[in-house]
Amino acid sequence: MKSLYYTLVFLFFVLFSYAQKNNYTILTIADSLKENADAVVRLDQMDITIASQRSMNLKIQRVVTVLNEKGQNHIDAYQHYDKSTSIKNIEAIVYDAFGNEIKKIKKKDFRDQSAVSGSTLFSDNRVLFLDYTPTTYPFTIVYTSEVETSNTAFMPRWTFLGGYYVSVEKCVLNVSFLHNLGFKKKEFQFSGFNIQKTEDSDTKLSYTAANIVAQKREDYSPSSIDLFPYVMMGLEKFHLEGVDGNATTWEAFGKWYSDKILNGTTTLPDETIAKIKELVGTEKDPIKKAKIIYDFVQKKSRYVSIQVGIGGWKPMLASDVDRLGYGDCKALSNYTKALLQVVDVPSYNTILYGDSYDKLSIQSDFVSMQGNHMILAVPNGNDYVWLECTSQDDPFGYQGTFTDDRNVLVIKPEGGEIVRTKIYEDKGNIQKDKGVYTLDENGNFSGSLSIISEGSQYSHRTRVEHLQPTEKEKHYKNYWENINNLKLGKISLTNDKENIRFTEDLLLSATGYGAISGNKMIFVLNSFNQTKGNVKRIRNRKNPFEIQRGYLDTDEIEVNLPAGYAVEFLPSNYELKGKFGEYKTEVIKNADNKITYKRSMFIAKGRYSNKEYDEYRLFMEQISKNDNAKVILTKI
Repeated sequence: MKSLYYTLVFLFFVLFSYAQKNNYTILTIADSLKENADAVVRLDQMDITIASQRSMNLKIQRVVTVLNEKGQNHIDAYQHYDKSTSIKNIEAIVYDAFGNEIKKIKKKDFRDQSAVSGSTLFSDNRVLFLDYTPTTYPFTIVYTSEVETSNTAFMPRWTFLGGYYVSVEKCVLNVSFLHNLGFKKKEFQFSGFNIQKTEDSDTKLSYTAANIVAQKREDYSPSSIDLFPYVMMGLEKFHLEGVDGNATTWEAFGKWYSDKILNGTTTLPDETIAKIKELVGTEKDPIKKAKIIYDFVQKKSRYVSIQVGIGGWKPMLASDVDRLGYGDCKALSNYTKALLQVVDVPSYNTILYGDSYDKLSIQSDFVSMQGNHMILAVPNGNDYVWLECTSQDDPFGYQGTFTDDRNVLVIKPEGGEIVRTKIYEDKGNIQKDKGVYTLDENGNFSGSLSIISEGSQYSHRTRVEHLQPTEKEKHYKNYWENINNLKLGKISLTNDKENIRFTEDLLLSATGYGAISGNKMIFVLNSFNQTKGNVKRIRNRKNPFEIQRGYLDTDEIEVNLPAGYAVEFLPSNYELKGKFGEYKTEVIKNADNKITYKRSMFIAKGRYSNKEYDEYRLFMEQISKNDNAKVILTKI
C-alpha cells in the first residue's frame, strides 16, 4: 500500500509540474467545457488590421484540444490564397495531453493544393492546410497564421462558437481600421452567451468571450447560424478585384458591381453569336428564347467548384467559358447572360447563399459583399425566372431546395435590389401514390405503384434517376424497409422537365408480407408510404425547432385480398388536425373482396418554440401508429 501511495504522489507532482510548465495540458480544462465536447477551443483569436481601403492583414492564433476523432473537424488549420491574397506565415505545434511538445509543423509541411478540382484555369486559387494524423487522443494543436490581402470587400464573419460539440475557453476578436472607411458591424444571438465588448470606438472594435459550453445538436433545430453568436463586419469603402468600391446602399453597391466588376466580361466569339442566333431562329417570346439558351448551356458546359473565399466575385470571361466548356457558378451564370444578350433577352447576375438544408438570406439591412453562390434572374412580367446555371439536369426555372425562398441580391445596371426567390408552397410540394397490390393465400405480396412528385419533392425523388442499377435497388429497398423480402421488377422513370414532374412506375413483390397464424392472416394495410421513423424524444430541449418545407402526400391503393379469406378486422377511418398539419385515412371494403385505402398527409412549414416540440413528437407518433394499422383476415 505504501508503494502505491508514493507512486500516486509522484504521478501527481509530475502532472502538476507539467501543468505549471505549459498551459496546454488537459488538466486545466474545466469539466463543464468537456461535457458534450469532441474538442475544446482553448483560444481562438483574430487580429484584423485594415491599413487602407486596399490593405487588410489578418493574424490568427487558434489553440484546440482535440478529445476524440470527431474533434478533428474543429482544428480549422487552413488558409486560402490567390494572386491578391498572400500567406505571410503559417505554422502549427502539436502537444500531447499533458502539454509536452510532440511536433512542429512549418509552412513547407502544410499541404498545398488547388482549391478547384477538374480545372487548370483557376490554378492561382489554392489552399494550404494542415494534414495531421494523431497517434493518441487527446492532443492539442497551436495554429498560427498571418495573411495579407488587397481585397477588403470580404471581412470575415466572426463566430464565437464554431459548431456543435465544441466548447470555447476563450475567444478574442480585435479589429483596427481607418475612420474614413465606414466600418460597420452587426451582432447576432449574443443573448445567453458570455461575450464582452471590450472596445468600440471610431477606429477599433474588440470582443472577448469566455467559457462557452458545447452545444448538443437537437433534431429539427434551425440552422446554427440562427442559434450561435456571431458578428458581421463590412466597409462602406472597400477594394475588390483591383477596383475600389462603395457599399452605402444596395442600389449604389449593385451599380458599382455592374459597372466595375461585371462590365466587359460578356464578349463572345462571332461564330458563337451566329450559332446562338441560328439556334433561336424566329422565336420572339423572351422566356422561350431563354429556354433554348439554357438547354444549350446545360449540354455544352460543366460546373467546377471553387471553394468559398476563393476567386472573388469577378467572373471569368464568357469567351473563356465558351472555349473551355466549364466554369464556376459566377462564370456559368455570366456566360448564360452573355448568350441571352445575343438574342435580346435581359438577365441579371444574382448573389445569394446557396444551401439545401439551411435557407440563409442576404442580410438586407447590412449592405456588404455577402453570399457564396450566383444564379441568373430573367425578368418575366413583375416576377423573375431563376436559372441555376451550374446544373446539367435541372428543368428550366426550377430552384429545388438549394436557392428557394430566401432574400437575394439582383444586380441590375441601375443598381442592386433585394428580392425573394421562388417560394414552393407547402401544398405544391406533392407526392401522389396510386397503386394496387394482391395477397395470395400464403401471404405473398405482388403489386404495382406509380409515384408522382412535384415542387420541392421533385428534387428529392429525381436523385434516383442517376443511380446505377444496384444502387437503385438499394434505394428502393431502404425506402420500403417495412416490406421484408422485397423484390423489384420493372422500374420505369419519367422526368417531365417541361411540367417539372417526376414519375416512378414500379413492379414489386415480396414473400410472407401477410403473417399467418393458425387460420388468420395479419398484414399492414399501408404498405407503400409509411411515415419514416419516430421523432426523437428530447428531454429539456433548449432550441426552437423548425419544419423548413411543408409537403402534401396523397395515396390511393387498391388491395386484392386472398381467396378463401374473409375480413375479421379493418382499421377505422382516422383524422387528425393540428397546428403542424392534417392527416386523414379512409378504408373502404368493396363487395368484390377488395379494399380501397386512401390517405392524405399534410405537414406545414414553420418555426416553433422548444416547448412545442413534444406536441409535434406526439402528433407524428399518432400518424406513425395509424400508418402501421393492421388488417386481420380469417380463413373461411
